[in-house]
Amino acid sequence: MPRRPGRGTLSGVKIYADRFPTALRQLLTDLLVVVWVYAAIRFALWLHDLVQKLAVPGQKLEGAGGGLADNLADAGGKVGRVPLVGDELTAPFNRAADAARAVAEAGRDQQELVGQLALALSIAVLVFPLGLVLFGWLPLRVRWMRRAGAAKALATAPAGRDLLALRALAGQPLGRLTRLAPDVAEAWRRGDDATVDALAALELRSLGLRSGR
Repeated sequence: MPRRPGRGTLSGVKIYADRFPTALRQLLTDLLVVVWVYAAIRFALWLHDLVQKLAVPGQKLEGAGGGLADNLADAGGKVGRVPLVGDELTAPFNRAADAARAVAEAGRDQQELVGQLALALSIAVLVFPLGLVLFGWLPLRVRWMRRAGAAKALATAPAGRDLLALRALAGQPLGRLTRLAPDVAEAWRRGDDATVDALAALELRSLGLRSGR
């Protein structure tokens, strides 16, 4: 019968440790990361909305300039219907309408500039917090998941404990190794079952995993 994924696993991938202190630390760290990312995004959105308020004068300029240009163009059209002198009377209205359109265009340009500034500042304030998550926390979290998943699989494999013991000899601090046996390397080379089991358990324990199969 196939083995079912244990607690803290997802499709064979180890998510959290078996031991309570390590699992609690991982859970709290994950929650802090979620809060950190949420707070960073909320702050970026708040900053974006704050900077966008600078576009209000541009909106007023666009509205006033556009409305004035329409009114002047309409008035010029009516004056242009006056016989004989209509064309001469229309010219000042047309020039004034063009000036009003320039004011409206300046308002649109100001709004566009403010929108670009708001977006750039929002992205800028997200770079640091999200960078810490993507390049600091996430690689360490994925590394642990890969190591824990591999170690858990080795713990249930026929020769897995030997590989775990070798990994412990290569990577565990010397103080921990000497506490297992005065000459732990020699005992491992002899294939001493108790030493191999102790080394394998030490490697699993360092990852927050239980040594039981």
